[in-house]
Amino acid sequence: MALLGGAAAVAACPRVSSAQEATPVIALINAGAADTAVRNVAAFRKGLSEAGIADSRDAAVEYHWLEGQYDRLPELLADLIRRRVAVIATPGNTPATLAAKAMTTTIPIVFGVGEDPVKRGLVVSLAHPGGNATGINFFVHELVAKRLGLLHDLVPGAARIAVLVNPANALATEATLREAEDAARTLGLQIHAVHAGTPDEIEAAFAAVVREKWHALFVGGDAFFFSRRGQFATLARRDRIPTCYGIREMAEAGGLMSYGTNVADMYRQVAVYAGSILKGARPAVLPVVQSTKFEFVINLQTAKALALDVPPMLLAQADEVIE
Repeated sequence: MALLGGAAAVAACPRVSSAQEATPVIALINAGAADTAVRNVAAFRKGLSEAGIADSRDAAVEYHWLEGQYDRLPELLADLIRRRVAVIATPGNTPATLAAKAMTTTIPIVFGVGEDPVKRGLVVSLAHPGGNATGINFFVHELVAKRLGLLHDLVPGAARIAVLVNPANALATEATLREAEDAARTLGLQIHAVHAGTPDEIEAAFAAVVREKWHALFVGGDAFFFSRRGQFATLARRDRIPTCYGIREMAEAGGLMSYGTNVADMYRQVAVYAGSILKGARPAVLPVVQSTKFEFVINLQTAKALALDVPPMLLAQADEVIE
């Protein structure tokens, strides 16, 4: 936590001192909060080490936590570009990646995005990015249908499912709802979009799910949501709502289940590329990495609290069962 406290201080005062100006700066931008990113920050530092970069000696890492305030991006990026930071790292932050790409063609950008970066116009191709951006596609939106199907298998009586999205993250909202609607038609489910972009709105969203008698909650991919996992766990437990997420940390916190790639490993890989660029590699020729390991986590404690009988077939499929 002391580490993150220092990171937060840097984020709050992004100018570096004259003594630091000779040290390359890696600016990491995430939409979540520092106090819930301990594992991811450790993974990022591990990735730098793997690339042969000693944090604080070979590079100064600035951590910028937006805490859901996506409207801070233009001012923040303008400052980073003005100061000519060495690398802009955007793990788990597609809006920041797109904004950075639109604002600079010279500063290297290493992204971690949850959708096809070619379709988003970030790179020319996965094998040959061709510009100033490269990184990792860790598959968020492509897994929506699979995740909804697993939720249906786990809670077969849930025919009416609320899908929570963050309107401040418009790209993720659009992709999540599109994929969820397509999957719901195939599965014979009814879905309904619920919007939240602040802690109070998350509380209101749960109240709406209870009031309108939706059977389960499917939480869309959003870094701000993931930084509020304690709140989600508390509300889901209080209201007895089966909840489904895209990262294992949410299930570990008390969510019913999660299915997705390992976010900490995505941070590590972003850092490996950031370090490689500091050592002379060009993003134009660093191929985009695609996640290959997918984790299905079931919280059996939560299932029992909800009086759900988890089918043995699903228990056998799970990569981890939290008991």
